[in-house]
Amino acid sequence: MEQPKNNLKIVTEKKNNARVILPNMLTLIGVCIGLTSIRFALDGRFEFAILAIIIAALIDGLDGRIARLIKATSKVGKELDSLTDMISFGVAPAFIMYFWKLNTFGRFGWLLCLIYVICVALRLARFNINSAQVPSWKENFFEGVPSPAGGILVLTPLIFSLTNFSFIKINYDVVVPIFFIATSLLLISKFPTYSFKKIVIQRKTTIFLLFGIILFFGLLLIYPFNLIFISSIIYLGMLPISFIHYQKLKKQNEDQNFKDDDDLEDIL
Repeated sequence: MEQPKNNLKIVTEKKNNARVILPNMLTLIGVCIGLTSIRFALDGRFEFAILAIIIAALIDGLDGRIARLIKATSKVGKELDSLTDMISFGVAPAFIMYFWKLNTFGRFGWLLCLIYVICVALRLARFNINSAQVPSWKENFFEGVPSPAGGILVLTPLIFSLTNFSFIKINYDVVVPIFFIATSLLLISKFPTYSFKKIVIQRKTTIFLLFGIILFFGLLLIYPFNLIFISSIIYLGMLPISFIHYQKLKKQNEDQNFKDDDDLEDIL
């Protein structure tokens, strides 16, 4: 009678292990694509390098959600995800920009790369240790810019150079260092940014959401770099909005806690 129970336990463990493999495989595919972007940059194919980073960012957004959906989260997956982010959104964008422009800056260009990569590492380390329970309203925000967004932001000058907006003249010798320094500071700051983790979609708006997704990917196929650049600018424009929203929710929460304390004192 004891033997069947042991066999059942072994089969269950094998099923659980197989379930964990899927999100981890996606993560490993993401790191391979991130590393391949460096190869594209070495060959001077910066268009493909940017697209590789975008694909890596999409995979990064999917692997964690799939792991939670199929209940296959693990400590290995969490650590693997951080290492992948370090390569795909830290090291890879720095090398891409160095091969494209920063190598003309000499030692200063390499210093900018080092500063950015260090800030990505610090951002990921802080994210991993901040596992304490937070109020539900805070779950809608990150502390600082997440590494995938940071990786795309530092690539924005290069992305702009590949758009059809050539009528806008910019000085890359000035813009590139500004983007590197500003993004590095945003990564390690505690500036609240939207996490988009708890977006509530009402059933009546589903059709509009599907239309928007189809339109987005359709435009991405036709005008990839134009759309990526515009998306980056929209994200930057949302930063002050997320800050104002965060401060509003924080004040509401503090007022509610103060009211609860007063009610408790009245009862006592």
